[in-house]
Amino acid sequence: MSADQRSSELALFPLRSVLFPGGLLGLKVFEARYLDLVATCLREQRTFGVVALRRGSEVLARPDASVEFEAVGTRVELLDVDSARPGILELRCRGVQRFAVRGKRQQGDGLWVAQVTNVPDDDDNGPPASMIGTVRGLAAAIAALKEQGTQPFLEPYRFELAGWVANRWCEILPLSLAAKQKLMELPDALVRLRLVDEFLRGKGVVG
Repeated sequence: MSADQRSSELALFPLRSVLFPGGLLGLKVFEARYLDLVATCLREQRTFGVVALRRGSEVLARPDASVEFEAVGTRVELLDVDSARPGILELRCRGVQRFAVRGKRQQGDGLWVAQVTNVPDDDDNGPPASMIGTVRGLAAAIAALKEQGTQPFLEPYRFELAGWVANRWCEILPLSLAAKQKLMELPDALVRLRLVDEFLRGKGVVG
């Protein structure tokens, strides 16, 4: 059995957003369960998982509150932790690898823990020549966002990878949570990029 197929236990952070591999995620943490999780990850150099909520709240509600989240999420690593205010941590994280939830349980403190298996990374395929407009469009979008003082993506930029280009577009396009989740789960990066390219052409963003 390969390392990708072996099951491991991973703490989960359900959010009303979809994180793609290679993506930048900012989190503000104040609940005890997540403060403890961050402390453990820092101390033991662990990762944790982000999953998109289907139903329920990001904040711990009453014990019988119904929470449902997606079966595929993204493992994240901590880049920076800032404790500028007492009782609140501001995190800067990077999406690392997708995983599939095989089983889950909620601890007494409300933290979700799951048995997960890793989903293989995207192949290192380059964008086809027919989609070069979508690649250039992303470069232009990044430049425009930088002029506005926003830098939503981590460097280095990997315009030579179809998966990276598709993922970054998916993060900034006005798509529904369900649509982003389906795109993130797609096993073929070229299919993901083709769908993004079709969307951009349909909106007149790419000629």
